[in-house]
Amino acid sequence: MNPIESLRTAGVAVWIDTLSRDLLETGRFAQWIAQDGVSGATSNPTIFAEALAGESNRYDAEIEKLVAGGQTEPRELFLSLAITDVGAAADLLLDAHRSSGGCDGFVSIECTPDLADDTDATIAQGLDIWSRLDRPNVMVKVPATAAGVPAVAELLAEGVNVNVTLLFAQSRYREILDAFMTGLERRRARGGDPASVASVASFFVSRIDTKVDRQLPQGSPLRGKVAIANAKLAYEMWQERLTEERWTALAAAGARSQRLLWASTGTKSPAYSDVVYVEQLVGPDLINTMPPKTRDAFADHGQVSRTIDADLDAARDALEGLAREGIDLDTVSGELEREGVGSFCASYRDLLATIDRRVRALRPESAATRALS
Repeated sequence: MNPIESLRTAGVAVWIDTLSRDLLETGRFAQWIAQDGVSGATSNPTIFAEALAGESNRYDAEIEKLVAGGQTEPRELFLSLAITDVGAAADLLLDAHRSSGGCDGFVSIECTPDLADDTDATIAQGLDIWSRLDRPNVMVKVPATAAGVPAVAELLAEGVNVNVTLLFAQSRYREILDAFMTGLERRRARGGDPASVASVASFFVSRIDTKVDRQLPQGSPLRGKVAIANAKLAYEMWQERLTEERWTALAAAGARSQRLLWASTGTKSPAYSDVVYVEQLVGPDLINTMPPKTRDAFADHGQVSRTIDADLDAARDALEGLAREGIDLDTVSGELEREGVGSFCASYRDLLATIDRRVRALRPESAATRALS
């Protein structure tokens, strides 16, 4: 059994942290599904910006068609392009979705990051994207900001599958677990079926070590340990919540739990193993969404054993040690959340500018008309 198969046998679904028209049209994405053990995909504005900037011709025909149909606003063009890619990926993953009983085989599309602090606008856009894609194995990504928490609950109540992204802090994760259950409870109260919706909570890993390591003394034994410790304790929290009466009532009505998804699992530091954020977070009912480079490395030399709930006392000691160093993990997590939103917003602005340039190049008369209006 190869490492990817062993990982799946241990309970970890392997998703890929990228999506592009090139991957879809060349058949590489289909190959990942058929041959390489990939059963899901995620994307974000940075990934789409890179795809659009790097693939000079693959999006042009669709952009020209959309513009000819009167659609020239860059934001709407972006959503249309993204929906096309996500829809195609979802169709390729539909067999995985069906064979898993609706538990796997998802592809995620993110609400635009300019809405990260606007609850109502996030809900409205999430409902619009969900309606336009009209597929059971799509998830709408909502950032775990203060404004995102109530949006998660309402979208779930409306029957939208939700991927909660940019999670760093255990305290915010506790809020997300509450929002998840609130959403399903509302759905039941409105006569909906809680079994018809799915959700994952995307807990970001390596970015925590990158930020914390900069604040730790050289040679500190805590370097490279904090992110994994934080993730392990989040998993412990998830397990504990599954025993609560509030959840057992939902489960009795057919609801499926909100699985943890490990994001940002590519190793940033050359001092650490290139598969450390996969090997150290293995256990049942988990997802690891990997950059292709990390997936390839794990397929080559990854080791699989149940690690997610091993050495939990050491995990607690690591976070206590961090506090003794004067580093507050909630503060670090809050900074990472803001930086993540800011980074996605910057990518989104670049993406819209790229689309606008593409429209001008393809339809200069349309651009001139816009400039005069």
